[in-house]
Amino acid sequence: MDIILCDELLQEIFHRLPPPSSSAVSLVSKRWRHLLHSSLSSLTLRLFPNHPALPSLSSFLSRYTYLYSLSLSSSSSSAATTTAFSDSLLISISSACPNLTHLRLSTGPVSLFPLLSLSTSCPHLSSLSFILSRPLVSLHFLSSFRSLKFLTLILVGNGSPDSISDHYTSSTELKLESLCLSGICAGDYELNWLWNNCSYKTLSKLVFENCEGVGDNQSFASFIHRLNNLHEVELKTCRSIIALILLKLAENRSDSLSSLLIYDGGSKEGLLHFIRETNCNLQKLDLRLPLDLDDSHLHEIGAKFNQLNILRLQSCCMVTGEGLKSLGLALSDNLEELALTNCDVIKRQNGFLVDLAQNLRNIKTLDLSYNHMLLDKEFASMISSYNNLRTLKLRGCSRLTNASLISLCKNCKHLESIDMVYCHGIQVEGVEFVILNSPELRNVQVEDRKVSEIARRWMRNKFIEVQP
Repeated sequence: MDIILCDELLQEIFHRLPPPSSSAVSLVSKRWRHLLHSSLSSLTLRLFPNHPALPSLSSFLSRYTYLYSLSLSSSSSSAATTTAFSDSLLISISSACPNLTHLRLSTGPVSLFPLLSLSTSCPHLSSLSFILSRPLVSLHFLSSFRSLKFLTLILVGNGSPDSISDHYTSSTELKLESLCLSGICAGDYELNWLWNNCSYKTLSKLVFENCEGVGDNQSFASFIHRLNNLHEVELKTCRSIIALILLKLAENRSDSLSSLLIYDGGSKEGLLHFIRETNCNLQKLDLRLPLDLDDSHLHEIGAKFNQLNILRLQSCCMVTGEGLKSLGLALSDNLEELALTNCDVIKRQNGFLVDLAQNLRNIKTLDLSYNHMLLDKEFASMISSYNNLRTLKLRGCSRLTNASLISLCKNCKHLESIDMVYCHGIQVEGVEFVILNSPELRNVQVEDRKVSEIARRWMRNKFIEVQP
């Protein structure tokens, strides 16, 4: 076989092999190992600081001729992943991977010189994720990455933030499409370089995670006001700045924003103001606000965003069944994906899901994960309304039994994917029943011990993928 098959055909076969098999390819022969290395375009490595093989990392990476995407992380604690360690990795990458377009370096903070070297050695980098430590170096070096479109910047450390606002404008505009910032503090004024030099025409996604500031508020406000192509905003654990961001988003008169995500820390009044005053028409809304979302928000969402396609609510304890039902009625014509994860209303109000389902007959994706009080009777009555369902997530619904799966197969003939992990009441027979009686099923997530040999044969014959 090694002689008969040409290089191109072998590489095509390698691409189609599942991960457990592909890892053994390099053991067959030197030719196969060389072809495997030369054909891989993406690589993820977990490294050990001070490992004796690290000095030869550059030589190792140079074997992967067509490597375009690289992700490096460290297996050690943050104390061991020093700047010197990350810098040495970055220098190795610069010398060995000139064709890189995507790089994620999460081993620890890096310094300025290796980043400048990277920008010169890898001119095609379009996606870059790295860590900087305080006190901040100037961010002017980012203009050296001429192809950069996706930037993730993580700040760490307790160094004193800069006290002078940086209003320097680069001669080269940073044409980012996505900007993700993590760990920003109130005094990180070097961040203003981004607000002054990012193109307001190209940026379509903005993410803040674990942030307590935005640099200079005036520079940030001016930046947000100019954005006219912003489609997605994500705010995760940013309680101290979320009111400011929502206020400035509401003042932006562009109608381009279509997706908003807010997790773990909100502003009740700020969210209400945004919903009422924004000029956008959201298509996707994802909220995890246990104490900052109530029925007043749901009523305003239903009145303002009646074109919503995707609604995800997680651990929202202050909303009621009546509020959710009124929202469902307002969104009945367009909503195709609904997530009610760890929904406290299901515990408090029996039959609520049945009433809600009667107004949402266009749902194709339904996520009811971690609703431990959901019972077979309510599930069976609810699922009869979801005849167009394609994807169902029941992870952690521990009280459901095989009886629920019988109702599911009876009503949802187009089911393509189901997640049943941690559903302790669902047993081997129920998994077999779903696999046999779902003609369009292609993906099953369930514990391996619940998949019988009979079920495995059916899955092979029907090309169904199983995941733990």
